[in-house]
Amino acid sequence: MTTTSSGGHPLTFTNGEHTLAGTFQPGAATGTAPPGTAALLVSGSGPVDRNSDAKQLATAVMAQVAERLAAAGVSSLRYDKRGVGESTGDFHAAGLYDNIEDARAALAALRAQGGVDPDRVFVIGHSEGAIIATELAAADDRLAGVVLVAGSAATGEQVLREQAVAVAESLPRPVTWLLRLLRKDIATLQEKRLATLRASTGDVMRMQLVKVNARWMREFLDHDPSPSLEAIRVPVLAVAGTKDIQAAPHHTERIGELAAGLVTIELIQDMTHLLRHEPGPATVRTYKQQAKQPVLPDVLDLIATFCTTPAAHT
Repeated sequence: MTTTSSGGHPLTFTNGEHTLAGTFQPGAATGTAPPGTAALLVSGSGPVDRNSDAKQLATAVMAQVAERLAAAGVSSLRYDKRGVGESTGDFHAAGLYDNIEDARAALAALRAQGGVDPDRVFVIGHSEGAIIATELAAADDRLAGVVLVAGSAATGEQVLREQAVAVAESLPRPVTWLLRLLRKDIATLQEKRLATLRASTGDVMRMQLVKVNARWMREFLDHDPSPSLEAIRVPVLAVAGTKDIQAAPHHTERIGELAAGLVTIELIQDMTHLLRHEPGPATVRTYKQQAKQPVLPDVLDLIATFCTTPAAHT
């Protein structure tokens, strides 16, 4: 599943007993970025590799971001999550705060690379990666800037409740009728699931025979990014899609209100959580078809421009 893009080379780093594997992709000498500019790329939730690919769904989000940045002269590091690809550890046993510390170790490894200016490093996060990027930026005024794509500005519990409502509203009418006939309400089922997770104590549990990363879920449910957003002093680019039903656009607007530094907000019409175009109704049911499309060039261009504009480095 994990591959090294053309022009990139393998890089490993450690966080405690864990060794994480990734790809360092140098920026092209012909790019417009200031010398030494680099970016740490942090993928979204789930057992995804450095390219943002999972066995169930390969989105290649960070692979495409890395390629676009390289063309602009920006080097990057992206990496496999714990227990995924070539990284050691157990994905299901890792919590949200483990993932944050892994990203912090990745940031240090990126800054240590030859040709990278430690003061010209950005952090770019998508979905869960945006939450992680928020935590890194809040504690590191040395960053050149942070990019939050499909991020959130509320607790994980609130985000999941919003998701349940949005998914229910996106279901076809026959399915909605069937659920009513069976007296099954998605929001109610979600509440029961969250209560079961909150009552758990182990790192891993099974729900309906499916292995669940319970510790991550508990930490995510309670995590509120708002205080960290308020602590960010570096430039912020926050991007959202109008058809994202996993991280509603109002979260990105709230990020603009909370972050203390210079904030640029970009809402992209008809873009979904996968950063693809969806001309029809917002729904997760077309994700596999969406993933066959490339990431929207608008998103890639916004990120590349932010990382290469001198104003973003002040």
